[in-house]
Amino acid sequence: MQVIPAVDVLDGKAVRLLRGDYDAVTRYGDDPFAVMWKWWEEGADLVHVVDLGGARTGHPDPALLEGLAASEVPFQIGGGVRTPENAVAALEAGAAQVVVGSALLGPGADAFAASVGPERIVAALDVRSGRARGSGWLDDGVPFEAALSQVLRLGIGSLLITGIETDGTMDGPDMTLLGDARGAASDCRLIASGGVGSLEDLKKLTALGADAVVIGRALYEGRFSLAEAIGRVS
Repeated sequence: MQVIPAVDVLDGKAVRLLRGDYDAVTRYGDDPFAVMWKWWEEGADLVHVVDLGGARTGHPDPALLEGLAASEVPFQIGGGVRTPENAVAALEAGAAQVVVGSALLGPGADAFAASVGPERIVAALDVRSGRARGSGWLDDGVPFEAALSQVLRLGIGSLLITGIETDGTMDGPDMTLLGDARGAASDCRLIASGGVGSLEDLKKLTALGADAVVIGRALYEGRFSLAEAIGRVS
């Protein structure tokens, strides 16, 4: 299982939110690119970058993309990627893939996926109370099962599944949600996100059949090191 450290960016700082709440922000660094380099030097082969401002407004930060293009650290990025032009800009900045949520669930989803290419997209399904939320987790969302069926119909083979209620809590992932996703999308690459707080959580995700895991707060808070996490799943 691949371990992917997260760098969430808000107002130019590396931060983490608690359960997606923009009023519950913890700052972990003034330079998100330095944080990316830290994870790269400690063994990450990919960093998960989230433009939180873009997720909230629908307008990705061009300065962030410019910095990422110069960073030389392999990354995937999401947050406000709601048009093909947004996606192409991220890919041209060097993103391995773009992480897309809302744009895959609306009426323009087919055109979006065809324009960008399903293989270049990670479908982000961020779930609260059984509904996949979009627009920075601020909308009412759609039923998770319907959202999952939609992205599978689009031919997207990589899924990032986040239990919003667990995100940032370090109390453990939403194993029921992730198990449902694994069962319904057995041929997809499943990236688990939200709630990881211990090496035992990584053991459970490995047993579940997750292909990758995004870890944020647990690394920043020193629950375990990135090397320990990589070693645990190797």
